[in-house]
Amino acid sequence: MAKHTEPRFYLQLKKKYPDYFGAVEALGKAVHNSGPLDMKITNLVQLAAAAAIRSEGAVHSHVRRALEAGATADEVDHVLISLTSTIGFPNVIAALSWAADVVGAQKSGKKPSRQKK
Repeated sequence: MAKHTEPRFYLQLKKKYPDYFGAVEALGKAVHNSGPLDMKITNLVQLAAAAAIRSEGAVHSHVRRALEAGATADEVDHVLISLTSTIGFPNVIAALSWAADVVGAQKSGKKPSRQKK
């Protein structure tokens, strides 16, 4: 799978606040290196957390990252439907639709767009 490109707005902020983004990225690396979970599992766990707080942007990000780390679209869906008794059916359906944005965009070569609220 091809390496993802961060959203344009994220890149603009990263350029404007390089120290802040450097620190956040260093924290992410430290967290990953602190235990036995591989990147695929780590991103699937983070995907579940993103779905639980209804963060569309974080769901997009962690689906992208999980796929890049070797997860399949079926594994992404399974993680999300596994949350039904915890976060509720409507929240799972929302997260599945956001995940489908990324999977569909990767298949078509386009970037997912955020839904207007």
